[in-house]
Amino acid sequence: MTETPGELPGKPISASRTTLSHIMTANDTNLLGSVHGGVIMKLVDDAAGAVAGRHSGGPAVTASMDEMAFLAPVRVGDLVHVKAQCNWTGRSSMEIGVRVLAERWNESTPATQVGSAYLVFAAVDAEGKPRQVPPVIPETEQDERRYQEAQIRRTHRLARRQAIMALREERSAQGFDEEF
Repeated sequence: MTETPGELPGKPISASRTTLSHIMTANDTNLLGSVHGGVIMKLVDDAAGAVAGRHSGGPAVTASMDEMAFLAPVRVGDLVHVKAQCNWTGRSSMEIGVRVLAERWNESTPATQVGSAYLVFAAVDAEGKPRQVPPVIPETEQDERRYQEAQIRRTHRLARRQAIMALREERSAQGFDEEF
């Protein structure tokens, strides 16, 4: 990646990569006795927010969560590890990739992946206005693949948003007043 005038110096992915770990308790369960998906989503958002703040060097807010996948249930007594890194950056936005792993707190078996997600954060200043973020610098082949995949997801997000807005305008012009 080359820097353009006025652009902040790039930051390597490893500079903001983080892991958040938490033991799941009975307070975290749903009616089925497994850990509530919302609890996992909050941990995902917390870890992603830490990465976004570290990468951007200041406050960042969640703009969207894409592709939250729950791959296996999490149980009371599981030690959950939420691993997050910045995959891609735009002018003020960042895509953060997150992997969720779980292992029994009292066993020495390897952790297994139980979830994954992609979140988009926007860096903001003290007034809540967008601010510029440093470009992310992929360091490995895997980082480069994630960077390229993030660009594809961004293209799809923008195309989906444009198609939805066009449909809403068309429906409004036809006299449909929809509640949601």
